Amino acid sequence: MKILKLVPGTTIEPINESGWDEFFRYANEQRSENGTPPTGYFLPVSRAESCRPYDKEELFRSGLRIPVGSPNWRRAWVARGSTRQILGHVDLRSHAVRFAEHRCLLGMGVDRHHRGVGLGSGLISHACAWAVTNSGLEWIDLEVLSANEPALRLYLRNGFAKVADVPDMFRIDGMTFSVTTMTRRLEATS
Repeated sequence: MKILKLVPGTTIEPINESGWDEFFRYANEQRSENGTPPTGYFLPVSRAESCRPYDKEELFRSGLRIPVGSPNWRRAWVARGSTRQILGHVDLRSHAVRFAEHRCLLGMGVDRHHRGVGLGSGLISHACAWAVTNSGLEWIDLEVLSANEPALRLYLRNGFAKVADVPDMFRIDGMTFSVTTMTRRLEATS
């Protein structure tokens, strides 16, 4: 896939084997912000767990090698700045249930220093364009903590619709969190 230019000096490109270690350093740094002011909770994990390294690296890596449509597949991209630093990421992955091969799940994050400038929208647009062109997928789904209002606004602006709110889904660090499920139907562009 062609590398997409987002803003001058910024590109979105696939994560590949040579970039895995750098990506997981970025992901662990971002994860460590979960539950801290002013960011708040964006992952359904405790603050203590957020400070530990991501425990599913091998599952993530192996998913990138699995054909789309097969169980446990994943595709992922990073946005890089002019000095090649990772500014954000987006990934698509299979649902864990059978007979949902026409759908996938979206995950994403943007470095706290680069939020609010359109990078999240660019990453979502890139993932959706890839899905339409390369995969046969028809829907992209996601779940977001309902208290994560910036993420909810981002997804709504980018064509996702709320389909469910599950109250009291998680109890983390003595607090109750609801979850919002959202979906977007993919349409081929001419």
